[in-house]
Amino acid sequence: MLSISNLRPAAIAAGLAILCPLSAALAAAVSVTGTVQSGAHIVAGATVTLLEAAPLKGGSPTALGTAITDGCGNFTVAGTPKKTDAVLYIIAQNGEYMQPSCGAGATARSAWVSPYIQLAAAIGSGASIATSVVVNERTTTAFAYAFAQFASGPFLAGPSPGLPNASTTAGNLADVTTGDVSTVLSTAPNGTATSTYAEFNSLANLLASCVEASTATPCEDLMADATAPGVPPPTDTLTAAETIATHPANNVQALFGLSSLTRPYKPALGREKSPDAWTLAVTYQGNGMEFDGPGNMAVDKDGNIWITNNYIYDSNPRVPTCAGLQLLELTPAGQDAPGTPFTGGGISGAGFGIAWDTQDTVWIGNFSFVGKGCPDPTAYSVSRFTKDGKPLSPATGFTQGGITAPQGMAFDQKGNLWIANDKANANGDYTVTVYPGGDPDAAVQLSAASLNAPFAVAIDGKGNAWVTNRGNNTVVKFAPDYSVAATYGAPGTASYGLIRRPLGVAIDSKNNAWVSNQDSYSVAFITPSGQVTDYTGGGITGPWGIAVDGADNIFVSNFGGKNYIGARVTELCGAAAGCGPGVKRGDPISPAAGYTSNAFTRLTGVSVDQAGNVWVPDNWEKHELQTNPGAHYMVELVGLAAPVKAPLLGPPQQP
Repeated sequence: MLSISNLRPAAIAAGLAILCPLSAALAAAVSVTGTVQSGAHIVAGATVTLLEAAPLKGGSPTALGTAITDGCGNFTVAGTPKKTDAVLYIIAQNGEYMQPSCGAGATARSAWVSPYIQLAAAIGSGASIATSVVVNERTTTAFAYAFAQFASGPFLAGPSPGLPNASTTAGNLADVTTGDVSTVLSTAPNGTATSTYAEFNSLANLLASCVEASTATPCEDLMADATAPGVPPPTDTLTAAETIATHPANNVQALFGLSSLTRPYKPALGREKSPDAWTLAVTYQGNGMEFDGPGNMAVDKDGNIWITNNYIYDSNPRVPTCAGLQLLELTPAGQDAPGTPFTGGGISGAGFGIAWDTQDTVWIGNFSFVGKGCPDPTAYSVSRFTKDGKPLSPATGFTQGGITAPQGMAFDQKGNLWIANDKANANGDYTVTVYPGGDPDAAVQLSAASLNAPFAVAIDGKGNAWVTNRGNNTVVKFAPDYSVAATYGAPGTASYGLIRRPLGVAIDSKNNAWVSNQDSYSVAFITPSGQVTDYTGGGITGPWGIAVDGADNIFVSNFGGKNYIGARVTELCGAAAGCGPGVKRGDPISPAAGYTSNAFTRLTGVSVDQAGNVWVPDNWEKHELQTNPGAHYMVELVGLAAPVKAPLLGPPQQP
């Protein structure tokens, strides 16, 4: 692979332009001025390159211009992108780490030009390009995590909307105009309220241990400790950061020790507070007065996150909280989308059910959650909204097909909406409702002896609908013709006892089903032929939601166990088993404690977006009051998973 570090400055633009020739239609020229720094010190004599990311997976970026930092670490670099909406970034390599002063009186800390220094900064895309920047270890850490699924060293490539959304996420971690931590990360609901702020600074300090070194030894230690099984050893600070981002549970203690060698960035993790893994969990709260028991979410084609809300928000946990009446939307940057929150269309205490169709509209199941002291709901229903938040369902919602406390739902490849009705109807029967082609008036109500409190639905590649039944510890597979194709976990079968209060279900690219077993703290794996295997480990504790990423690996959100301890995210190696030497299907990738964060309360749903971010809702408080148990945040684990195309129709696909 072509490496920028192996090219002379004059050859960088020529070499990359050969790989990605400029088109005739050029965007406006861009000129960027800035400084390459490490903490309060500067890096002189560094080669700075302005690059345009390739818009397709596997493509090569285009070098637009190069410069050399002067004795004060300053540079100006200019070039003309070939696309008006291109993602632009800066790479700074080599150079001398200098004392705080600059110019004629400045002295280098060492007599060598460090070959390990490679720093990066995402400067934006389209009309939002930063033209005055600071490139340092903070911007490098932000680059490595936000682009974890798109970057290979200095080479950045990927499709829209994932790549430009990742550029926005980088801005939520570091402010490229100042080199400081972003406002999003440094203030509530992040800031000192969670450990992510300090962990981010510790990661930047980890890179600084090499950049500020007067000998090669600290850099060699960083390269060795950042090396992950089955992955080429990093050769510079940027590839080290990228490897840590994609293998956050690897050599955690050793890397934590290196992060304490020098601490230019504060606040950082205390020397006694090593993380379980180097994940970055960023918390969002919308306008601060809307989330109350967010239950599940669905990603739209642009990467926006649409969220169900169990309750009406109230900051006083002792005030009875009734069924939520809002549909919420966050942009890929985690901010309230224009017009949100959305109301009407029969929304009433939406729960686990939310899905996008092929007509770019979103459907929500109204479970009608109610807190103590609230009236019972008048009717259960399903609501439908346009992408701009306008209700398409009546004021009562759609009730056709015997909707009773709807929870999970999913669209199949033919546009049929499958809805799990969690409560029995007036006849005492549990049912699944199907809206063929998304038409409530054509509703089909499916009943079967094997259904009992159906909770979640997922569609495989052949159009079969897999339904979990929390009431009788089974999973039912419905064929596309609505007949029962198979039942797993029933008494007298080989799979009996391997499915225990199943909640979430997800399908991988090989049509295997993965089921979260809340009572047995495990995940059941069901092959298309019906073989069932139970997997544990990786921090599984009261699992609820489950998702498959673009590499077929499994992500589980954990509600927690006894005393409500254990909210965390688990990652398991999937059926593709491309998880490193000796790691088999079902083996944990996350550490024994899982991916933990004090940003988590009790987690329900989990989704992967087009940029590879894993989203989970803080659904209930750890120690709830029954009058108002809802928690108030959404949490994003940055760059942790392989990207997934949205909307999700059947098994996950890579964008």
